[in-house]
Amino acid sequence: MHELSLIQALIEMVVKSAMENNIKKVSKVQLVVGESHGVLPDALGLAFEILTQGTVCAGAVLTIEKSTLLLKCRECAQEFCPEGYLYRCPNCGAVNAALIKGRELYVDYYEGD
Repeated sequence: MHELSLIQALIEMVVKSAMENNIKKVSKVQLVVGESHGVLPDALGLAFEILTQGTVCAGAVLTIEKSTLLLKCRECAQEFCPEGYLYRCPNCGAVNAALIKGRELYVDYYEGD
């Protein structure tokens, strides 16, 4: 379950930032997770709950914003959101697309006192 290591790294960043900014208690953490990143939101939530114990993030609410998949056709330059697993360009029908958006995983912001 790679969600544990991902959340551990994100928590370490938030804890470090909170310490640098004299924040004693983090109340909310907002993550952005790309649709194609391959992580399970429920597993992220469970990992967050477990790994924040004993830190300034203990008891914080984790919210996850999903970033939709956006591709760009390498043939006609049309940007599109694929439907299901079919990555065919709706404009020209090519299956040669580049990933523009949808692989993100980062802390958008956190709140605390």
